[in-house]
Amino acid sequence: MSTKHLKPIVFISLGVIFLLVLCVQTQTPARPKRRTAARQQVQSGQISDLDTLRQFQNSAFYRMIIDNNLFRSLGWRPPRPKEPYLLLGTLIPTSGKSKAQAIVQHIPSGTTHTLATGGTLDTNTTLVDIQPKQITLSTNGQHRTLRLSILY
Repeated sequence: MSTKHLKPIVFISLGVIFLLVLCVQTQTPARPKRRTAARQQVQSGQISDLDTLRQFQNSAFYRMIIDNNLFRSLGWRPPRPKEPYLLLGTLIPTSGKSKAQAIVQHIPSGTTHTLATGGTLDTNTTLVDIQPKQITLSTNGQHRTLRLSILY
């Protein structure tokens, strides 16, 4: 090896040793962590981790970050939920002997149901009211109206 290659290696080695010595000397002893009132409540069991997470997610500052994702384009809106049921028709009797019925299709599965008032489409959805060309469904206490759409 020539001295031409040896000098840079020695200087680099000395620089690394100097930095290591400097880092060891400047390290400060670890300070004890301060406990905030919220941390003390969590550790004592007064507040669960789930409650802390809910408080974090519901705060207005963080809600802005969660709702407006950095990687979405400006003006992005979440897609509207699609109705899983399609009203195919209503049968309204002219005499009082029979009940009104509605023909409803469950779009994801493709099954068709013929229901009277009070009938259930799934475990949470019941048929509340039948009118000509429209029905009212109740899902977990929330009412929504389906109207007959004419497809050509």
